[in-house]
Amino acid sequence: MQPADPIPSELPARDAQPVVRLVVYWLGAAIAAAHLYLNTLATWPELWTSAFHFACFGALCALLTPAWRTGRAGLRRFILGLDVLLAAAGGAAVGYLIAAEDALYARGVEFIWADWAAAAVAILLALEFTRRATGWVVPILIVIALAYVVLWGRLVGGVLHFPGLSWETLLYRSFFGAEGMFGPIARISSTTVFMFILFGAFLLRSGGGDFIVNLARAAAGRVAGGAGLVAVIASGLGGMNSGSAVANTVSTGVITIPLMKKSGLSPKFAAGVEAAASTGGQLMPPVMGAGVFVMASLTQISYLHIIAVALAPALLYFLSVAIWVRIEAKRHGQAAARDRDAPRLPDVLRAGGAAFLLPVGVLVGLLCAGFTPTFAAGVGIAAVVAASWLSPRPMGPRAVLDALALGARNMVMTAVLLVAVGLIVNVVTTTGVGNTVSLMIGEWSGGSLLLMLVLVALASLVLGMGLPVTAAYIVLATLSAPALFELIAQDQLIAALIAGGVPEAAQGLLGVLGPERLAGVGQAMSPDAAVAFIASLPPELRRGLIENALSPATLTAALLSAHMIVFWLSQDSNVTPPVCLTAFAAAGIAGAPPLATGLTAWRIAKGLYIIPILFAYTPLLAGEPLAALEVAGFALLGLYGLSAGLAGFAETRLGWPLRLVMVAVGVALLWPGLLWLHLAGALGLAAVLALNFRSMRG
Repeated sequence: MQPADPIPSELPARDAQPVVRLVVYWLGAAIAAAHLYLNTLATWPELWTSAFHFACFGALCALLTPAWRTGRAGLRRFILGLDVLLAAAGGAAVGYLIAAEDALYARGVEFIWADWAAAAVAILLALEFTRRATGWVVPILIVIALAYVVLWGRLVGGVLHFPGLSWETLLYRSFFGAEGMFGPIARISSTTVFMFILFGAFLLRSGGGDFIVNLARAAAGRVAGGAGLVAVIASGLGGMNSGSAVANTVSTGVITIPLMKKSGLSPKFAAGVEAAASTGGQLMPPVMGAGVFVMASLTQISYLHIIAVALAPALLYFLSVAIWVRIEAKRHGQAAARDRDAPRLPDVLRAGGAAFLLPVGVLVGLLCAGFTPTFAAGVGIAAVVAASWLSPRPMGPRAVLDALALGARNMVMTAVLLVAVGLIVNVVTTTGVGNTVSLMIGEWSGGSLLLMLVLVALASLVLGMGLPVTAAYIVLATLSAPALFELIAQDQLIAALIAGGVPEAAQGLLGVLGPERLAGVGQAMSPDAAVAFIASLPPELRRGLIENALSPATLTAALLSAHMIVFWLSQDSNVTPPVCLTAFAAAGIAGAPPLATGLTAWRIAKGLYIIPILFAYTPLLAGEPLAALEVAGFALLGLYGLSAGLAGFAETRLGWPLRLVMVAVGVALLWPGLLWLHLAGALGLAAVLALNFRSMRG
């Protein structure tokens, strides 16, 4: 049986000979089937499952990506043989871990030569496979982190000084330990992340990709800016099960970008819209890329709660992209941007609605019922196969094998990356450098939440030039999220002091300060007095007051806001020059200049920077629907005002005075916490639009 042509993935594949392609196909299908068994029926130890996960996807990585490329046939065969040996070495190292783990503990964790060899081989292979999948940056960071533990940490003075560990201890913690490369991050990869990627592969193989694009065309194709809105809707729906911005761009962009160009939009703008919209696919529940599952593990907040509160901001982001599409369509004339060949919505739903909507409904229903994400994804996969028989493309054994192989192939980069990043996370937790860096960021920000947001955004941009999105999120979340959480919670505490809402139990912690310092703490305080009082507290006392004075729901919202800020900002590397892979992929499809496309995508995707500010200062993620709806409504108007002011066009062209007014109106509508300012901004926006419509009729 010959494998079907795979849907493009992020991994640069080997120019495979037919035999290699066949091996990858069958090996991928077998790996996916094995993971289905391990995640549903088996009772293996978590460490063994994670190690097996690494061996499997390391082998696929070795076969798909050669150690180096050459045009000479003889060298290609030699490199292929070398890669096969590396794949076997990874399997041997993992096999040794499983077979020799009990003997290691029976010896009192004293290494013999085989322990040294297996641990060293596994770490070196993790570095090599990650280099092939993502480039040099991640392996270099891992080497620096490991060297910090055993070599240069003891040479550093000040707060970053670390006395050091032995090589034996480092290898044990990294390879055999429950917090190393086969620790929590690898467990997330081998369970939830892979199951959802496999679920998306089954949806795509069952025709879900075609259904998504056709549904988007039917919903928005005939309105102003319809071709661009198709890209926005299709990328949002595709991102619900893809979780990969580049794969989302490639799979939907081959259809939407030509549609936008045909409708009259420039290649640069068409590619920018697709890149910005596909980036939003990683913000759209239920999948949201691998990062959301890491977030659930780091915060211990349920996955269902995260995706529930993430929906409104994700929709707000897509609406912000749609605003740019509409403005550009109006600039070129309303009729110029319509897809007149769009299918009818009833026809689309009749042809493929059940095959797509039923499995997604099953998945969401099981999550709401309290089942684990892994179990829900497994049942969802079965639902895809069953529902496909209600469509024109029923899935038989061949289609199931194709989906298994595709899911494994699309998981390769994520799997090797998450296993390798576990080495960095292990170093951060072992040395305590995460807490140190978090304190340093807090000092640099001077207690200013806004300045800290700027620092995190800059760090995200720098990391994003060399790290994939998920790795950038993990590194930033480990280092900066604790400090960000503390400042967000501190703002909530100040608000409680202003309202006089600090409970007596929490005030008891402050008894060491003396009665004169406690005067007025239980009563309403002025904003300046509240800020000065919090600033005067020692850090440990301040943290204790935060934990005791704020409700668990408030603390959960603050923690989730901190991580969601980092998660959103880590997406900016997709669209921010000079390194923006998603924009470059879209530019290749559109035939547009890559750098110009990146700048256009960055301008369209400005919601990535604005909406996280709302996470910090508003109840958008607090889980209160009415409060979130109010914030999102005013924010949407503000984003429209900012977009129109920056573009110089609303319903008609805007002169410079009105452009400045629109920018001011947008800022007023986005300014947190002041209802009177929001209402004034809404009135100002209505006035400008009224003038705009009047000039259009005139």
